[in-house]
Amino acid sequence: MNLDLTDEQAQLRDAVRALGRRYGHGYFVAKAKAGEHTTELWADAGRLGYLGVNLPTEYGGGGGGITELALVCEELAAAGCPLLLLVVSPAIAGTVIARHGTEEQRRRLLPGLADGSSKVAFAITEPEAGSNFHRLGTVARPDGDDWLITGDKCYISGVDEAGHVLVVARVPQESPAADDRPAEHDRPVGDGRGGRPGEPRLRPALFVVPTDAPGLTRSRLEMEIVSPENQFLLHLDEVRVPADALVGGSVDTGLPALFAGLNPERITVAAMSVGTGRYAIERASAYAATRTVWQGRPIGTHQGVSHPLAHATVQVELARLMVYQAATRYDAGRDVEAGVAANMAKYAAGEAAALAVDTAVQTLGGAGLTTEYGVATLLGAVRAGRIAPVSREMILNFVAQHVLGQTKSY
Repeated sequence: MNLDLTDEQAQLRDAVRALGRRYGHGYFVAKAKAGEHTTELWADAGRLGYLGVNLPTEYGGGGGGITELALVCEELAAAGCPLLLLVVSPAIAGTVIARHGTEEQRRRLLPGLADGSSKVAFAITEPEAGSNFHRLGTVARPDGDDWLITGDKCYISGVDEAGHVLVVARVPQESPAADDRPAEHDRPVGDGRGGRPGEPRLRPALFVVPTDAPGLTRSRLEMEIVSPENQFLLHLDEVRVPADALVGGSVDTGLPALFAGLNPERITVAAMSVGTGRYAIERASAYAATRTVWQGRPIGTHQGVSHPLAHATVQVELARLMVYQAATRYDAGRDVEAGVAANMAKYAAGEAAALAVDTAVQTLGGAGLTTEYGVATLLGAVRAGRIAPVSREMILNFVAQHVLGQTKSY
């Protein structure tokens, strides 16, 4: 078992770290508070090839995997710039299109994702469904050669920055076979089986929908999170899309395409959380090493200060190991093992990041709550990381059922 990065991965890590530090958390917060986007950072990351590291070379990508994209997410977050659209656009949409899109879809969408000139949002979450994917209410029905999509989505990131949104919708199914029973949304991998007797059968499909399509409207959700990336409610009122908007060109592609995007989502969110935890600990450690209050000694010499920081550091590093175990297994095509590790990484990183930021605020005392010191600005984001894209409770349900062999509890 080799836990070391390759030379190429180490060079990527160092280069992304340098880019992130050139911008820094001050830039990130200033953009957020001005209601602006991190356009300059995104453009530089695209120009340097960091946004497409996981995409195939024939479409302008770097030919790497989720491991490389996780490094990008972690290092930018460690510089104080946790970019959620890295998860949404190259990790989810990029992976789905690269693995399951038609050749035309790959050639049309992937080069822009790779160089940063375009973004694709992802719309799966619905107001009434929560974590119960069986209750997916958005419906796509055929109309001649086109599809008409109707439904509502919520907490959809970056729609105002994206040219397209990847919409998950339910399609008609007349006589479902056993293999078409509902997929469990909390499962990162699977064959589409599962669900309780009497639950509605689900046949999901994914559609590439232009964000300016007639019938698609959006309203911004006001969030208590300091971020330059916005969240939206989407309403689709018989949005008409052509046949070539269907990912893979077939409704049979929907389930495997959907699952292809869920593990990369969990892994890159976890990597971003690890980076955020590292950033908070670094800020707090620098403060504790220089701040003097009693007897002329830095506060970090006191165990009441240093031990909580050390504990948070251990938790962040443990989560980091799980992130790269998950990424390595995913890139090796070990989907079942990658699914377990991705869920565990998401859980561990969410907890570790929340602990690290809270500990950093406590270490800095009153200064920890100021914008100047740049740690309290992350409180909302790390708290959200324990909820999205899958809650810690649903991950524990998954582990209890699929790792420990317990009866399904929900």
